[in-house]
Amino acid sequence: MTSTSHSVCNLCEAICGLNVTVDGNRVIEIRGDRHDPLSRGHICPKATALADLHADPDRLRTPIRKTATGGWEPISWKAAIELVAGKIASTQKQHGRNAVGLYLGNPNVHSLGFVTHGLPFVKAVGTRNTFSATSADQLPIQLVAHLMYGHQLQIPIPDLDHTDHLLIIGANPVVSNGSMMTSPDFRSRMRELRRRGGQLIVIDPRRTETAAIADTHHFIRPGTDAAFLMAMLHVLVHERGVSPERIEHLPLSGLDELRTLCATTTPEWAGPVTGIDATDIRSMATYFGTSPRAVIYGRMGVSTQRFGTLCQWAIQVINAVTGNLDRVGGALLTDPEINLVDRKLSGRGHFDKWRSRVRDLPEFAGELPVATLIDEIVTEGAGQIRTLITVAGNPVSSSPGGGHLGPALDGLDFMVSIDFYVNETTRHADVILPPTMILERDHYDLIFHQLAVRNTARFSRAVVKKSTDAKHDWQIFADLTRGLARARSADTGLLQRLRRLPKQVVPTIRAKASPRVLLDVLLHTGPGDLTIRKLLATPSGHDLGPLRPGLARKIVAASGTVDLVPSLVTADLARMHTDLVATADHELLLIGRRHLRSNNSWMNNSTRLTKGNPRHHLLMHPKDLAAGGLCSGDQAMLKSAAGSVEVTVAESDSIMPGVVSLPHGFGQNQAGVRLAVAGLIEAPSVNDVTDPLRLDEISGNAALNGVPVTVSATVTG
Repeated sequence: MTSTSHSVCNLCEAICGLNVTVDGNRVIEIRGDRHDPLSRGHICPKATALADLHADPDRLRTPIRKTATGGWEPISWKAAIELVAGKIASTQKQHGRNAVGLYLGNPNVHSLGFVTHGLPFVKAVGTRNTFSATSADQLPIQLVAHLMYGHQLQIPIPDLDHTDHLLIIGANPVVSNGSMMTSPDFRSRMRELRRRGGQLIVIDPRRTETAAIADTHHFIRPGTDAAFLMAMLHVLVHERGVSPERIEHLPLSGLDELRTLCATTTPEWAGPVTGIDATDIRSMATYFGTSPRAVIYGRMGVSTQRFGTLCQWAIQVINAVTGNLDRVGGALLTDPEINLVDRKLSGRGHFDKWRSRVRDLPEFAGELPVATLIDEIVTEGAGQIRTLITVAGNPVSSSPGGGHLGPALDGLDFMVSIDFYVNETTRHADVILPPTMILERDHYDLIFHQLAVRNTARFSRAVVKKSTDAKHDWQIFADLTRGLARARSADTGLLQRLRRLPKQVVPTIRAKASPRVLLDVLLHTGPGDLTIRKLLATPSGHDLGPLRPGLARKIVAASGTVDLVPSLVTADLARMHTDLVATADHELLLIGRRHLRSNNSWMNNSTRLTKGNPRHHLLMHPKDLAAGGLCSGDQAMLKSAAGSVEVTVAESDSIMPGVVSLPHGFGQNQAGVRLAVAGLIEAPSVNDVTDPLRLDEISGNAALNGVPVTVSATVTG
């Protein structure tokens, strides 16, 4: 008998509402929930592929461990938990706390169970050798928020539904549906922008899917975005002038110093560096400054580069000096039902409290840059990582120079992965503990309601039952935390790790509370009136209204002001002036790209997502193909300072001359990977040629874009 229930897609930040039809425990159909106040019926192909993920025979349901011959065999949950907890405890007892390393993939922030039970497990492990996908992604955004507003999650969000002018640099929200800006159905939101008489401008080295719907698109040389942004600031501050009336509502500090910092960054200076004509830079800045409601937004292209923090700082400052910060139609802080900042459920963040052992790189919020994970594994000495825990992550695929990480993992004393696939990373593990998938568990999004373009709340119940011998992620984390306490002979328990939760939570944790119970406590003890019961009564979601001004009362910075000139960031302007110069025409620079039908490295095992025309080719401009003696469809060698891979080249005039583009997320066709569909795709991992030595020097974020490369014909013999 079939039935339809409400659920959610947690594959990306859009958190689209779903209507899922099931027959028993089989998923029959997935459609967008048109009554969802945030996603409004929108879904992308990935959401429909959740049915494939649920039924995937390659998805693990119970633990496995590696055999002496390199194969896999089943192991009971009890034995697996005892083995893993014992290995963690014995490693730390013999070699110190930091001899255990942790890598956390980005699916963790899409899981309620990780937030409620995974973070306490991380604290229980207690190692400074903690890494995550953050430092190959959005770290500059969080660092800038910490420095300017006082909290890593106090991030102003573009008010897409009311703006008149949207300037996007290095982002492709038509495909991503917004990142660090949860905005499902971005394309429709842009149609609404046009009906208001508004304008969309895109700056990107590739004519992306977002650029294709823009009013104007300008190519920009990869890695030079900071020069463009500083030139915009020069025009806005020195040529147009900052209007006191426009910024009188903002508690700003440092405006006079800012004037000095951008005095020489003229469009004439930036033009030869960026490849954008000075007249166009001046025109864009002027139009932005005269628009009543404007906002600038930048994402991966301006984060994962050598000046990522400088770029994200400049974006915030542009919104501020034009008075578009904390203005309807500009950039606003959100008001989620469970506000992680107001409720102090998330730390403010801290920077450079300690540094990595080998490369002396700074931590942020307790995590070291993932670019140095391999160094901490292979370099001998006190604090060397000997046991590694990976949680919903695939650093062999997603970290810079990932191809060298796999062999390093084989040199560990012990490795455990909490993951439901045997992929490029987990194939090196000794034990794999698989959690359930989204349709099998309850969900409330604590993270991305904090970053959404509209304030909403939605609780989704599991729509299919997990198998009796499967475990949810929160159960795995709770078992490991208790097992670790037993192994250490100090029963601190999960209870003591949830320091920031309300005191009312204490007795429920002792009763092995589920995330649903803890969520209800948070709702009951918050300033709003929503409860689980009320949310279940509106399963499509509860509309809490549009984004609203109020930064002056929300800001948590100790000064009570927005610091326009944090010294850590502004000191990097000298490096920008030294390093950003006009580049020789013959140099090729590599950038990544994202596809609507892929999700980082772990949705290539769905036939419905991988069918059709190949999407893994290296895009090259016709001029660059001709210069290299190549034709579209040829095999070629893509080489950087970090390594080389064989690629299939494809001609495209959507790419800027001098730029080549290879997507992230491929490379599953390797020995030991148990992904039958993905393994049929003959495509390399782009991170086999990204360089772990190329970083944003402020934050330590990986510089995955703007990598110097060569492309040459493959020698056949």
